[in-house]
Amino acid sequence: MSERYYIPKTLENWKWPRRINPHHNEVKAAAVAWIRSFGAFSPKAQEAYDRCDFILFASLGYPWHDKARLRTGGDLANLIFVYDEFSDTGNEVEVQAMANVMVDALRNPHTPRPEGEWIGGEIARQFWELAIKTTSPQAQKRFIKVFDAYAQAVVQEAADRGHKYVRSVQEYLEVRRDTIGGRPAFSMIELDLNLPDEVVEHPAIEDMTAWAVDMLILDNDIASYNVEQARGDDGHNIVTIVMHEHKTDIQGAMNWVHDYHKELEAKFMDHYENGIPKFGEPVDTELARYLDGIGNFVRANDQWNFETERYFGKKALEIGETRWVTLLPKKRSEYFGPRVVDESLL
Repeated sequence: MSERYYIPKTLENWKWPRRINPHHNEVKAAAVAWIRSFGAFSPKAQEAYDRCDFILFASLGYPWHDKARLRTGGDLANLIFVYDEFSDTGNEVEVQAMANVMVDALRNPHTPRPEGEWIGGEIARQFWELAIKTTSPQAQKRFIKVFDAYAQAVVQEAADRGHKYVRSVQEYLEVRRDTIGGRPAFSMIELDLNLPDEVVEHPAIEDMTAWAVDMLILDNDIASYNVEQARGDDGHNIVTIVMHEHKTDIQGAMNWVHDYHKELEAKFMDHYENGIPKFGEPVDTELARYLDGIGNFVRANDQWNFETERYFGKKALEIGETRWVTLLPKKRSEYFGPRVVDESLL
């Protein structure tokens, strides 16, 4: 009999409910047409990619944005997940080249990209050329910085994969805090805000951001573990890391994640209710919006995990309720790009 395990409901008591942007359908149509226009994947892979519904991810993550800024959030989600697909099969040198191309495009959004360059450069350029029209100068500056850190961390992930290096929990989290893409995603919350560096970089705000990013990691990794282990790509996943370090099984690792998640949640909420520093108006109002956005994004990330077909196929909503999953058989494939999940095996 195939092994079954239970994915813990980490956010049962999280104060932020599921919200979705009212402009979702309209923005989705434009954003999907845009990303398909690049021809980054084969028709088969593009179909699987579309079923992931990355614009849903943005609509859950940025429920209060207007249409233009929701489009920016959706385009970023597409850029990140295209990079994710290509980098998953690349070696360290190849992924470093991809990172360099994207960051250069962000720094030079009005400069045409070179002929024959990896398509991610043009995706990044067009994304940012449109985004800067409705993005504050402070948010622009901060985004480029955190996106660069994210892109470089994915290079380190590729290096670990090439050397078959399994990190300790602490080592893993240090890298994963950037590869998860949480900070670039959070920077989309402040598109119309003008928060000074000393506010966002205040130790209390940095702590809250770090705890939220760790919650994103845990929630994403426990949802994605099954498809990743089936494809032999689970070396960069907290479940594998915990099993290796703590000499436990899948369920033991899931339980460890649940307990650590609760610690993070308690610390975040304690600061949210009692520890937010005051800077005076209008900064305090903008900061409250920013932190509310981060709290919502933690919910959005977990919600999307069980609404997208990326991890559980058409059984996503059902598994989101029951949380019981059957371990998929290992099936290595030379096939490149997104793949449809065979939910009949779950």
